[in-house]
Amino acid sequence: MKKLGILLLITGLVIIAWSGYSWWEQTQAVTNNAEELHQQYENWDDTAYQQQLTAIDDKQKYHTKSYQHGDSVGKLDIPRIGSQYDVYWGTGADTLKKGVGMYDSKWTVAPDNPGHVVLSGHRDTVFRQLDKVKEGDHLYVNFEEMTYDYQIRKTWITNEEDRSVIVDKNKPTLTLTTCYPFDFVGSAPDRYIVQAELVSVDKNG
Repeated sequence: MKKLGILLLITGLVIIAWSGYSWWEQTQAVTNNAEELHQQYENWDDTAYQQQLTAIDDKQKYHTKSYQHGDSVGKLDIPRIGSQYDVYWGTGADTLKKGVGMYDSKWTVAPDNPGHVVLSGHRDTVFRQLDKVKEGDHLYVNFEEMTYDYQIRKTWITNEEDRSVIVDKNKPTLTLTTCYPFDFVGSAPDRYIVQAELVSVDKNG
């Protein structure tokens, strides 16, 4: 019995250590440098309403690359919370362990296409401060040598069964999703949603 108890204790410690390492690894996908982001984006704190772009400008091209799930495809910058996130193609479990995942579905598109871009991340790692953003804030997606400037229009909470969030849209829109409540232990029942509209596009460099 004593040996069994020791074995169970060791097994438990290994599981705890592995879980802790996995959590730490996921948090490394976030770069926190508020000053640098604030300098990079001059209008990040200008919350005055800006008109949505209804079409993608001719100066950019639609991406033609064929991505595999888990491939690195860009960056998401949120100056309000001073964080930059690595973005990966797809939203499978292994991909979300790396950082933020970009949905690959019949309802969603990449940023260089007119439609709905959806990014998802874990609430206890990359998106643990997502509730700090507010309407009017700017979100920046760097993709295929272009920077897409989105302005937040609304945030809301919905249940995990809501199928009206990830849908086709005919105007350039960005949606961020994560589980909610943020401090919930176990599988969270709801989703925290941030939705923004594209207001400008610029070529990097």
